[in-house]
Amino acid sequence: MNFLAHLYLSADNPHLLIGNFIADAIPGNKFTHLPARVQQGILLHRQIDTFTDAHPVVRKSKRRLHERYGHYDGVIIDIFYDYFLAKHWQQYSQIPLQLYTQRVYELLQTNFQILPEKTQQLLPYMIQQDWLYNYQYLEGVQRVLVGVNNRTKGRSKMDVALEDLIALEEEFYTDFRQFFKDLRIFSEAKINALNLVAKPTQL
Repeated sequence: MNFLAHLYLSADNPHLLIGNFIADAIPGNKFTHLPARVQQGILLHRQIDTFTDAHPVVRKSKRRLHERYGHYDGVIIDIFYDYFLAKHWQQYSQIPLQLYTQRVYELLQTNFQILPEKTQQLLPYMIQQDWLYNYQYLEGVQRVLVGVNNRTKGRSKMDVALEDLIALEEEFYTDFRQFFKDLRIFSEAKINALNLVAKPTQL
């Protein structure tokens, strides 16, 4: 899953959210210096990724793209699924998306010093361009796709993937709804096991 989904699946627990957000920038077990709850967020992120990669609905989504994009199909699906989560946010949260994303940005800025260097470099661009809020718009999705394609020096051809989203939006949205229901159940169970159920006011 991409940024917004990982943040959402952190149950509004601040430390868990930070860990979930920075996990991709943390190699191996290079996180033992971080607070325990942040470490648990990193591990939760990895469990979510493993669950996602193995899910049959996600694999079905990837097959729609594999011929055109090869092993980049999973990255594209992550972005597409964040688009659906943002677009239909009111179905999943009582907190308006704009308020939620601003709270996330503030939390990350407050804890900037514990973020890995890669994340520290990324965060200002994310905030300036308001990635999390703009996932709900096709223009926002396109900006992300172009950015990732640039980082692959054009090899991924992801800059044209918006065409696939527009052409197959209904099919991808059906996939997302089916999968995200299972993912929420999975994530809630993992968080409950950690005794980290958060109050809505924590974030």
